[in-house]
Amino acid sequence: MDLQEHIETVAVPPGRVTLSDRRTQRSWTVDLAPYELSPFPVTQALYTRVTGERPSTARGDRLPVEGVSWGDAVRFCNALSLCDGLTPAYRIGSDSEGCDAEGADVEWDASADGYRLPTEAEWEHACRAGTTGPRYGPLDEIAWYRGNSHERIHDVGGRRPNAWGLYDMLGNVWDWCWDLYDPEVYGSYRVLRGGGWFDEHWSCRASARRRSHPTFRVEDVGFRVARSGHAARSGHADGLRGHRTDKAATRGAAAG
Repeated sequence: MDLQEHIETVAVPPGRVTLSDRRTQRSWTVDLAPYELSPFPVTQALYTRVTGERPSTARGDRLPVEGVSWGDAVRFCNALSLCDGLTPAYRIGSDSEGCDAEGADVEWDASADGYRLPTEAEWEHACRAGTTGPRYGPLDEIAWYRGNSHERIHDVGGRRPNAWGLYDMLGNVWDWCWDLYDPEVYGSYRVLRGGGWFDEHWSCRASARRRSHPTFRVEDVGFRVARSGHAARSGHADGLRGHRTDKAATRGAAAG
């Protein structure tokens, strides 16, 4: 697979997931319709091709893009949607130039067929891929974390995927999610999931939650893109749903 030429999505089946927060001792259940999720975090090559920017501290086309805020991720999703002839999923208020505001003026159009950030429930359901334990396999086989990363970020897809063909769901970089973390206590802070290359093993669990301000840019935080189920396209023989982006158009903090 040429990650510089394709963005692909894996068809994720519907299901029910129970989320939990260790800090508040709260749990809640979410029913999910089918959706799609990219099998890898967004790479630096794709991010640069779509936005013309290369914000990451480490450099490498196949490395996950990092050092991107939640607002940067939202802008990328809309830009990628436009490149692909899709309806952007987000409406961004005119006062949020660069989408670096706190996110209050960003609205998600659930009817749109464009790319978006996964919800926290979608992320955990996809990470678990039908498993019920803290991880979908032995940590050293599925994730880059402090115990095996040599304290650096790694190319996407270098560890074993889960049963649904999703790579780097744990470790390497944290993934931004759409959701607010706890608005009553933390205001506009958004959810991060998955753990990163510098985290200890306890942060690399399917249920682990972290929060960050939507304007913060951190060297172990990236994201992956989702699409709602009605946006599904024909799948590849290997089970990945995907399509080719238009090359010419696209040049121009843990708790729980």
